[in-house]
Amino acid sequence: MVKSGLKSFYTTKPAPCDYLPAKTESKTAVDLNGANAQAWANALSRAGFRRSHNVCYIPSCPECRACVSVRIRAADFRPSKKMKKTLRQNETLDVRIVPNIASAGHYALFKSYLAQRHAGGAMESMSFEDYRAMIEDCPVDCCLLEASDGAQTAGVMLVDVLDDGLSAVYSFFDPARARDSVGTFLILKLVELAVKMQKNYVYLGYMIKNLSNMRYKERFAPLEYCRGGVWSESFPD
Repeated sequence: MVKSGLKSFYTTKPAPCDYLPAKTESKTAVDLNGANAQAWANALSRAGFRRSHNVCYIPSCPECRACVSVRIRAADFRPSKKMKKTLRQNETLDVRIVPNIASAGHYALFKSYLAQRHAGGAMESMSFEDYRAMIEDCPVDCCLLEASDGAQTAGVMLVDVLDDGLSAVYSFFDPARARDSVGTFLILKLVELAVKMQKNYVYLGYMIKNLSNMRYKERFAPLEYCRGGVWSESFPD
């Protein structure tokens, strides 16, 4: 619950959608900065919002309702046979929580990941200062989940620590390890961490049903889906 303080919400101008080319997107957003940033982040995440830098936002596209916020019920989650294989494939990696401080090594991995997996995307041109802002300019409790093999970093996930869960804000990994499913491995380790911390949920952000690059989220059942601030066990129509 937010103890005090009012926030001004605003709606962004329509722009081409990054996921559905024939659509335009707009967002309802709010600046988190202030004394009660953590309380606002907690409350807004429960309402289906997502954080980016110092802003929480939710899609408010006038002609489309495809984006649905999803979260894993951590205590009820059981890895599939394929996920257990992924855990075994990466069992030599050292997984640890580190402070959300930008480093040259992580930035190089980030740039390599974008070049291989999201070439031509808006994030590919991010400078080190842009990356530093994404990692460090967090008005809420956050950290990095890092998986490494000796001195070589295999994958990194920026994580928000909420009162009821952990939120996977952004992750990237060594594209040379694509066959090892390091992205999936990081989510599996985040679920384990949530259970250890007695957090109920792992928030995975938004999902568009049947969109190929978001389909991996469906594998982390049982999921809960949010539409209009209400969470349910079935994908909303």
